[in-house]
Amino acid sequence: MKINKNLTKLLTVLICVLCLTISAAAQKRRSTVKRTKAPVASTASMNTAELKSGAQKVSTQIKNVSKFVYSLGGVARVIEDLDREITAKKASSNAPELNAKNKQAVVSTIKNLRAGLAALEIEFRTKPGLKNYLFQIQGIADLTGVAEDQATAGQLTESGRSLLLVIEKLSDTLAALP
Repeated sequence: MKINKNLTKLLTVLICVLCLTISAAAQKRRSTVKRTKAPVASTASMNTAELKSGAQKVSTQIKNVSKFVYSLGGVARVIEDLDREITAKKASSNAPELNAKNKQAVVSTIKNLRAGLAALEIEFRTKPGLKNYLFQIQGIADLTGVAEDQATAGQLTESGRSLLLVIEKLSDTLAALP
């Protein structure tokens, strides 16, 4: 009996020690999480870098689209005049091929602009520092798609007007960025 009592006491003490060890380990795990203010400072500097990079990319796209719209004005006039001459059968025999090639070059350039603008819009959608300015820039890829459709249909002047709306949205975004 004495052995049984000692064994019972020993088991009780071991169980208590084991329970204390488990609770002590659980307390240690929770206490290792430390909250510091250092990540906040690095997050602020990261957001500033994202904002600066975003503003630079918006500026680059404004330049790209503006240069294209400027050159599109003259090109659109020539292509549309040549279209009228072709329908009136006043143009040379190789004019339709040349005109189709020029239209395709315009559409291809608009596709390239659209890809760059879509990438910029995605960047504003995915980067935390730029999400606050998504409202201003949202829809530029769609507007460029409308311009592409208009150019494909031979409405190059209307296509240029749609691209001017893209420039407006980009300018508004640049103005909203700090």
